[in-house]
Amino acid sequence: MAKWLKLTAALVVLIAVAAGGAGWWLREQALVPFRGYDGDAVFVDVPSGTGPRSLGTRLADAGVVKDARTFRVALWLTGRARELKAGEYRFAGAMRAVDVVSQIADGAIYTQPVTFREGLTIAEMADVYAGSGLGTRDAFLAAAKDASLIRDLDAAASDLEGYLFPDTYPTPRQTPAPALVAQMVRGFRAALPAELIAKAAADGLTVRQVVTLAALVEKETAQDAERPLVAAVYRNRHRIGMGMQADPTVIYALQKAGRWNGNLSRDDLQFDSPYNTYRYGGLPPGPIAAPGRRALEAVVSPAAVDYLYFVSRNDGTHVFATTLAEHNRNVFEWQIQYFRRQRANR
Repeated sequence: MAKWLKLTAALVVLIAVAAGGAGWWLREQALVPFRGYDGDAVFVDVPSGTGPRSLGTRLADAGVVKDARTFRVALWLTGRARELKAGEYRFAGAMRAVDVVSQIADGAIYTQPVTFREGLTIAEMADVYAGSGLGTRDAFLAAAKDASLIRDLDAAASDLEGYLFPDTYPTPRQTPAPALVAQMVRGFRAALPAELIAKAAADGLTVRQVVTLAALVEKETAQDAERPLVAAVYRNRHRIGMGMQADPTVIYALQKAGRWNGNLSRDDLQFDSPYNTYRYGGLPPGPIAAPGRRALEAVVSPAAVDYLYFVSRNDGTHVFATTLAEHNRNVFEWQIQYFRRQRANR
């Protein structure tokens, strides 16, 4: 009996030692950098609801971890099994399994920035969306027709022109257009908060009018210091019932008609469209582009000046005038004489 007890005890010890050794080996595997894929990086999508066992298999199949068991050991070592988050992850180079767990538990999903600059139309934004590889142009155009997203702010809107806030958005590699469009509308709401809307309303301006005027400001100048001045010109014209006479509205009309060739001619100023503010008084039917925050703020708080006119100095800045006579002198100086001098110096 004693002999059997000794053998049993020895066996128990051997099993314990083996188990301890196996445990030590598995622990070491979770702490050793590993890469089982070709190339510099690999992407792994983690759908919502994916469990640790299924996730381990996904990561092993992608070559991110040695095997599913190593991933489970890493989960035990980190204690973060309940923190795993859905999303698409990019893994680059050899990584320890515990670091893979941390990346997923931290929710460090892969995103790429897509930038929509100020003054773009929906059509131009659709080109940016498609060019970034996020989806198709048609998908973006379709999503941008969902005016219900700003119905509480603009009941007359038939699409989201002017309401897609220009900014840089971090996006997953495949971002559905409706999701991005909704995010851009949220950006607009943040840029035109309730206090600015209330201030505009006190001046008799609706949100649609603010955005329409801000789009004109955005298209006319890229100079921050000039935005309140340009806004004052259009606010003053609107107040006295004077035509906007804005070239960007004619360009927009030509773009919508598929007739814009990059050059605005004198004949184009007679193009029959409600967006042609040379032919039709008041504001255009709606925004002609996406204004940025500073343009929106400039319309709500324009400069306290009586200017009604401005003309380009051909260097990105403008000279402003209150009377038509003064404006005509500026046009002569900065358009006629300027280009005469340019031709003479060639």
